[in-house]
Amino acid sequence: MKHISQESIDKAIGVIDNLDDNQLEKVFEKYALSQQTLLAYLMTAPSEYQNEKLEGLLVYYFCLINECFHQEGLHAKEISENQIEAHQEPYFDMLDSYFENEDEEVIESFVDQPNLSKFLAIEVSTEDDDGSSLDDETASQLFIVTLSMVVLLNNAVS
Repeated sequence: MKHISQESIDKAIGVIDNLDDNQLEKVFEKYALSQQTLLAYLMTAPSEYQNEKLEGLLVYYFCLINECFHQEGLHAKEISENQIEAHQEPYFDMLDSYFENEDEEVIESFVDQPNLSKFLAIEVSTEDDDGSSLDDETASQLFIVTLSMVVLLNNAVS
């Protein structure tokens, strides 16, 4: 499997972070149309976790992660309900193992996108340029959901 490079992550950030609201909406629509089932799955998280803060964050990271794959030249086929269902149990087993042992290799081997996994871990645990940061609960939830998205997209690359 081809790994997303730090260069592609940096390019994706440069693209997404420099869009105005109208441009961001167009990018979101493009990725939403190509990954409708994945987006619907991700957007259940705010209600499941009872955390409305996740909604805007997930939209941003949905665009950013898809753009990372695009910048690397990787095309993910549309993810199906069956793929999501088949993914959930092994994914949550992996998370349980990670949280029990705090062994990052568990995540790295399961996700198989080391640069993107590392980027997400840093993103949720550090302050933004304006000094703001996520509360621990939101940071953990965002990491779990976005990492799940990376696994699903990675497994759907053609």
